[in-house]
Amino acid sequence: MKPMNKVHHTAIICSNYQVSKQFYTEVLGLEIIREVYREKRQSYKLDLALQGEYVIELFSFPDPPKRPSRPESCGLRHIAFEVDNLENIIAHCKKHDVIAEPIRIDEFTNKRFTFIADPDDLPIEFYEK
Repeated sequence: MKPMNKVHHTAIICSNYQVSKQFYTEVLGLEIIREVYREKRQSYKLDLALQGEYVIELFSFPDPPKRPSRPESCGLRHIAFEVDNLENIIAHCKKHDVIAEPIRIDEFTNKRFTFIADPDDLPIEFYEK
């Protein structure tokens, strides 16, 4: 018996809900499954899917503390999306004024990858299939 099946979702807390919602839905193209406003917590919760599969919970909270991102700090480092073609996703991001880092090569797999950052500077990796 295997104890786990798959990663269910990644939770992200953003500092500006409308900006992050636009980034994840319009720039990255994730689909909205459900959006709720939780009055008691003064918090939005946005469930997002990639190709019909639930992948990200986007939360807003009043005045969330900053989390160090760079240089790399202890804890969750980044989220990564598999892509068929890096040039296509880099060009798509550039149309939305999101600039990718230079393409790198994974020294163990010889696969190409790059990073962008979300509106709160969370690193997002695109890893070529």
